[in-house]
Amino acid sequence: MYSPIPPTAALYKPSAPLPLPMVQGTVWAGFPSPAADFAVKRHDLNDLLITHPAATFFWRVRGTSMIEAGIDDGDLLVVNRALRPRHGDVVVAEVDDEFTVKYFHCKVGLVSLRAANPTFPPIILKDGQTLTICGVVTFTIKQFRK
Repeated sequence: MYSPIPPTAALYKPSAPLPLPMVQGTVWAGFPSPAADFAVKRHDLNDLLITHPAATFFWRVRGTSMIEAGIDDGDLLVVNRALRPRHGDVVVAEVDDEFTVKYFHCKVGLVSLRAANPTFPPIILKDGQTLTICGVVTFTIKQFRK
């Protein structure tokens, strides 16, 4: 049985904005740009990452089933419960009381969860199993150094 209704999350507690500088433009991951000046504007990460504050939460990833989607062990997911999952979205799901992060597949009314690592088989619901989509992953936050 598939249920699109997510479980209750902790109540949202608004915090004071923390505006951080953001350089206008992009940074090249190949050859550097010869741009001389960079305009700096301050942004709050809450404004950039969170569109539905009361329905958004963070979840730490454990495991390697989504590595080909760029989601690695230890990453922090930004999960939005207000979004209805669409085919191809990355979601946090609960299958029979176990939580997982996978691609949401819904074709011809059949729902399955797919890993982004070929060593993990798809999760195809069997009779009696329950699936609850806890939310759609909107961002992944990586830490490179402490």
